Amino acid sequence: MKTLSHWIGGKPVEGISGNFGPVYNPATGAQEKQVPFASVDEVDSAVAAAKAAHATWGTSSLAKRTSILFKYRELVDAHREEIAQLITAEHGKVHSDALGEVARGLEIVELACGISEKLKGELSTQVSTRVDVASLRQSLGVVAGITPFNFPAMVPMWMFPIAVACGNTFVLKPSEKVPSAAFKLAELAAEAGLPDGVLNVVNGDKTAVDRILEHPDIAAVSFVGSTPIAKYIHTTGTANGKRVQALGGAKNHMLVLPDADLDLAADAAINAAYGSAGERCMAISVVVAVGDTADPLIEKVKERAAKLRIGPGDDPASEMGPLITKAHRDKVASYVSGAGAQGATVAIDGTGFTVEGHEDGHWIGVSLLDNVTPEMDCYRDEIFGPVLSVVRVDTYDEAITLMNNSPWGNGTAIFTRDGGAARRFQLEVEAGMVGVNVPIPVPVGYHSFGGWKDSLFGDHHIYGNDGVHFYTRGKVVTTRWPDPSDGGINLGFPSNS
Repeated sequence: MKTLSHWIGGKPVEGISGNFGPVYNPATGAQEKQVPFASVDEVDSAVAAAKAAHATWGTSSLAKRTSILFKYRELVDAHREEIAQLITAEHGKVHSDALGEVARGLEIVELACGISEKLKGELSTQVSTRVDVASLRQSLGVVAGITPFNFPAMVPMWMFPIAVACGNTFVLKPSEKVPSAAFKLAELAAEAGLPDGVLNVVNGDKTAVDRILEHPDIAAVSFVGSTPIAKYIHTTGTANGKRVQALGGAKNHMLVLPDADLDLAADAAINAAYGSAGERCMAISVVVAVGDTADPLIEKVKERAAKLRIGPGDDPASEMGPLITKAHRDKVASYVSGAGAQGATVAIDGTGFTVEGHEDGHWIGVSLLDNVTPEMDCYRDEIFGPVLSVVRVDTYDEAITLMNNSPWGNGTAIFTRDGGAARRFQLEVEAGMVGVNVPIPVPVGYHSFGGWKDSLFGDHHIYGNDGVHFYTRGKVVTTRWPDPSDGGINLGFPSNS
């Protein structure tokens, strides 16, 4: 069995804590690797390496930083197949989906390559006699990222390229379920010329997370994961004086109006609910069908679902892979059976699905639940699996009230041909990302990603302009050069004259 490593100070570091976690191949259910869990001392070692590196990296030129990032972008692009294979082997998502994840991560690397534009300051001259005022943005120091299992490459690349481009150094704690992609990203960064200690990777469990949240030399923490953990990260990190952006869970709704193109809506529902086996924080998990749209829409979804090909992620014929762990598979299945017991109609039951020759894999088929109500567990909880619920309402107003009553506000979508209805929806819905006939409205890299309510804790969204502001702090410099006529004592309030 392969034993993985940390990446500290520009080189692989074997775990010394003696504690290891299993890394499974979800398609077979077999443990193929083990990952070391960092001790407090090992986290401290990574932070110390980052702090030492910041002394020179934080004052390095923008030209040097961006030249390294340009090389890094080319290396990640050249190794995208290898990175995608690592993702598929540990997460289970199909290869094309893994390649798409790498591509979306590269968008943020490309944004970081142009960081010089984002870090331009402001200058006002003659605000008073011979007085100029300049606004600057400078790095924070050592910052950290704690990333989820569902996007092992993309979410780390949402964080550290922007952070290091701004002059910070970085400690990354990837999910212990999918550690290899993050390690490869760090290797490639070193190959691109990133100085030792600028990017460090420590694997681990709650011990590592808590040390990151408590460490006095870490100035800021970025997190993506479930809402309960996001709340914990935000509460603990801010209590220790850190700047925190903690992106939580979701229950994304897709509103379908009676005038919508139902074929387009059905395709979108399939893609957004079942892509990556529903293990996406931007997955559509609830369709809100207005008026008489539910019956024909459900039939179209059922027709398409019956044709989906589920299998190992490394099989080119597969369109959907397994879930991350057997325990998670069993939890997702319990929501389907529980929905039936609570009064929902199980239009498609995927809980008995398996793959011949891979019977021990973490398999579940797609499920479709009709006549779901807000009181049911399948509606109240984030399932994070290939389960799509349909809620029937009579009017747009009823739909918007339902959606805005949700504690989450990550992403949402409306399907309609009515521009007026779409405009009203985008202004009235309480969510951070809105799609109009777009089921998964993940912003491009130069806009920012983030939700509302229990989907985000902190003041900043991730990447884009918000990312730059999160990883920097402002400074204002007021300058006056002496003149022979200056001088004298004046205890009055300064005036701009």
